[in-house]
This record gives sequence, structure tokens and C-alpha cells, in this order.
Amino acid sequence: MTGTRTAPWSWRQRDRTEPDESGARLAAGPAPRRSGLRLGLWGMMHFLFYFLQQVSELLAPLFLVAGIGWWSLPRIVGAVTAQAVTAQAGNGDGQARDLLNTISGTIPAGMHLDGYWVTPAGLIALGLLMMAAAAIGATLSALAARGM
Repeated sequence: MTGTRTAPWSWRQRDRTEPDESGARLAAGPAPRRSGLRLGLWGMMHFLFYFLQQVSELLAPLFLVAGIGWWSLPRIVGAVTAQAVTAQAGNGDGQARDLLNTISGTIPAGMHLDGYWVTPAGLIALGLLMMAAAAIGATLSALAARGM
């Protein structure tokens, strides 16, 4: 089998004494400067995607829990107020009813913070979007690490 060439799709082994043209090209590799630039670019992309993932994983649960808590608080206070009103209807205690109505009326439906209108539904949506951003950041970070 010395000196014979086989087709690339053949299962027979090639003669190892003769250099293979494709192996010679792969051994040379890319130019060192180009390789360093490519490594730096992929490294920067990996850093950015991983940073996006970390920030999103930190803030997403905070926004989601704050939004759900703010959304459910008026409903809980409303249910307690309705129960207290029906319980106090027989006694005629109007002071407790007024107090509970005042408390339920102080919970805002939205707030204006630094030029932004913040609502419970907006916080929940932002939390879910940040969870999606964390998943995208993890995927892109893994792809960038594989490219390095």
C-alpha cells in the first residue's frame, strides 16, 4: 500500500510516508496576528454576553417579586376590607370600615419615578423580559466561548 492514494471517502488508510495536502494547510494555521485579534473579539463578546446574563439573573427576580407583591397587595387588602365590612355590618362600627377603606385607598396603581411610569404589570413584564435576556445571554455566551 506504499505510495498509493485513496479517495477521501474510502475507509482504507493512507500511506503515512507521503504528506497530505489538506494536512499541510491545516498545520500552518491562521496568521498569529489574525488569531490574536479573533481571540480578543470573541473574548469581548463572551464578556458582554456573560455580563448581560449575570445582571439579568440578579434583577429579574427582584422585579418579578416586587411586581407580583404590588399587584396582589390591593387585592388582599380589598378582600380583608370586604370581609371586615360584612362582619361589622351587624355591629354598625363605621370607624373600622373607614380605616380599612383609607388603607386600601393609599396603595397606588402606579408611580412616577424619574420620568418613568411604573406599574405592577410593567414590573412583572420587565422581570419576565429580563429572564429571557438571561437565557439569551447564556446561550450567546456559550456560543462565543465555543468560538474562542
